[in-house]
Amino acid sequence: MAVNFAESKTKENLMRAFAGESQARNRYTIAADKARDLKMYTISDIFLYTADQERAHAERFYDLLEDMAGETITIDGSYPVDQQPTLAELLRAAEHNEREEYEDVYQAFGDTAKEEGFLEVASAFYQIAEIEHTHQMRFAEVAKMLEDNQYYAGIEECKWICTNCGYIHEGKQAPSVCPVCRHDQGYFLPYVFAPYKGEGK
Repeated sequence: MAVNFAESKTKENLMRAFAGESQARNRYTIAADKARDLKMYTISDIFLYTADQERAHAERFYDLLEDMAGETITIDGSYPVDQQPTLAELLRAAEHNEREEYEDVYQAFGDTAKEEGFLEVASAFYQIAEIEHTHQMRFAEVAKMLEDNQYYAGIEECKWICTNCGYIHEGKQAPSVCPVCRHDQGYFLPYVFAPYKGEGK
């Protein structure tokens, strides 16, 4: 059914999504600061990396509201207060929120947009839902590593990369200090999360 955008549920859902993504960006930026205070620099970077993607999602939803320029959209919504005491708990909270967006919220918003005839908006909701699924899985994996004390140590030999200088260490534990640049262990990232590592490396 064709619906006037100004009278649509989709318009409100886009604003809810914009608000949600904007808040997620700020929550992850705040979590990144906490990780940095704890000298867990690569976990801080993971939060900031995700925060930047949430900003991009917010921008996409905001762009799709262009026809409402100059108007005010009133919405209601529920948003989490993530003030967990540990990094693992912050990561689990982020995992939960990303799962909700992926499994429930954006699927429902996409379905509504499709029913109302806004196919570009529906596509954006479905596509961004898949990205949130990637965020969910990444947060879950990092949280599990912390919970199992395997972020800087492995049961078997594995690799870590110093995110300051690029040194790659192979062993059962990341060095306490990088032998090349002398930065501390907090700069080592499990190599499975390293960007630009190349195919088959």
